[in-house]
Amino acid sequence: MKAVITVVGKDVVGIIAAVSNELVKYNVNIVDISQSVFDDIFAMVMMVDISGCTIPFTSFVDELNSLGESRGLKIHTMHEDIFNSMHKI
Repeated sequence: MKAVITVVGKDVVGIIAAVSNELVKYNVNIVDISQSVFDDIFAMVMMVDISGCTIPFTSFVDELNSLGESRGLKIHTMHEDIFNSMHKI
């Protein structure tokens, strides 16, 4: 099982580290990552493996939302099944 995580906000030191540390807490592995900085806006998309996640997916989403709020970021987490359904032709 996988999920897509997007992170957007003002560029500051430590965004990737903070998100990665949160993933480690719940045994979620980064499969792929892409990030860019546009002027002072940070944008990142991650594909993560949630098959070993130690908490329910909805709780995981809530934890990432809380992290985003505490750091002034918008973190959106979408289960792969939902992502695929949205983009099916």
